[in-house]
Amino acid sequence: MESDLKDIIFHQYRSGEFSQVEAELIVEKPVDLYVNGILWLTFMCTPNYLESLAVGFLFNEGVIESVNQIADIHICDNGDIIDVWLDRWVEKPKEWKRTSGCTGGYTAIDTASINPVISNGSVIESNRIRSLVERLFDSQELYRKTGGVHTSILTDGDQVTIQAEDVGRHNSLDKIAGRYLLEKVEFAQKLLLTTGRISSDMLQKSARIGAGIVISRTSPTSMSVELAEKWGITLIGYARRDRFNLYSHPERIIDSSLNKVSQGKR
Repeated sequence: MESDLKDIIFHQYRSGEFSQVEAELIVEKPVDLYVNGILWLTFMCTPNYLESLAVGFLFNEGVIESVNQIADIHICDNGDIIDVWLDRWVEKPKEWKRTSGCTGGYTAIDTASINPVISNGSVIESNRIRSLVERLFDSQELYRKTGGVHTSILTDGDQVTIQAEDVGRHNSLDKIAGRYLLEKVEFAQKLLLTTGRISSDMLQKSARIGAGIVISRTSPTSMSVELAEKWGITLIGYARRDRFNLYSHPERIIDSSLNKVSQGKR
């Protein structure tokens, strides 16, 4: 498997002088996704967990409901083609919509038609957000080496955690979904944390996997807040170890100091 990192030498300017520095950069490469022998699209991604990336993407797009619908999946030797064969014929979407962000992904999903069932109604204390954010930061293995990488985790808030890193925030959530399906991990509750901005398409991927609480270290968009209200998802942004902003369904978060559920508009 191709490495996630590439050794480079660059010139660094500091205190009025240049010096040569050896370092590692995160790898970004094009990877083609073929479904039933037909080219669907090209991911721009970090070449790890490619099988999970393909499976998670097809799941998040509603093409498959489980890994049982995959007859075969193969990653070519040089890692630039993912070949997926399903147990039935599916039509390639006629048009891909470019998702938000400079290096965003693609989707054929219309969020207006989505009505997910979020069965995760667990309530957590506000001070638990701190420990969850620390778990997210502790999972940033590639980021600590190179920077420029998004990290996402799916956790039950206790022992179970699935982690994924990628140059693309959308890819990281597809990899999370793929690992969840392929590894058949059991979650009593699902909390999703990410370093990426929560746009409408990111929230759609979170809802698809059934996360009742979604936490980001950065901002949501106005549409993602509207959809979180509609879909019953507690959306938290700008999460740090000592603070966070609560944008929707505050009833899931208990004020630790007062031992009561947060009040606010649902």
